[in-house]
Amino acid sequence: QVQLVESGGGLVQPGGSLRLSCAASGSISSILVMGWYRQAPGKERDLVATITRGGNTNYAGSVKGRFTISRDNAKNTVYLQMNSLKPEDTAVYYCNTMGFGTNYWGQGTQVTVSS
Repeated sequence: QVQLVESGGGLVQPGGSLRLSCAASGSISSILVMGWYRQAPGKERDLVATITRGGNTNYAGSVKGRFTISRDNAKNTVYLQMNSLKPEDTAVYYCNTMGFGTNYWGQGTQVTVSS
């Protein structure tokens, strides 16, 4: 089992920045990929960004160049730096970890971009 605790969401004006954090505990040696997904009201949960244990990253086209995912393996923590935020980035952001046959989700943190 892997437990994930997210933090860093909130309300920000368009053009602003937020940094999300997700700390993993439990069977952390099983984690291969960590990532962030988001779900806006009435929409499906979509990929935002992922990062492998070796540091390879993947981003959704809509956030490329604005968001940066990073990972501190020593702290078992993944971060999402979000810059130049837009109202369409408003969603609940979920942390995710994947390993061999495992898939865990955090409880989600709300990000609202509004003036």
